[in-house]
Amino acid sequence: MSRNYNRSEQEKKGLYVEVRNNDVGRAMRRLKKLINAEGLTKELRAREYYEKPSLKKKREKAQARKRWLKLVEKNKENW
Repeated sequence: MSRNYNRSEQEKKGLYVEVRNNDVGRAMRRLKKLINAEGLTKELRAREYYEKPSLKKKREKAQARKRWLKLVEKNKENW
């Protein structure tokens, strides 16, 4: 099942920022915020080099432990 999209709808699928009044600086700041909100910079850094599955699992486990310990410390104040 294919849909008939016109050209402008296809171009607006990804991230884009309009430059208004030749203010490129503001457009760049806005684009950087969008990219960070989407998590693209983290993904690009992760894909920059190959990471073995075992190392990936170890890293994710360490991150989970760090989050858990942070939550425990936060909840100690409520006791």
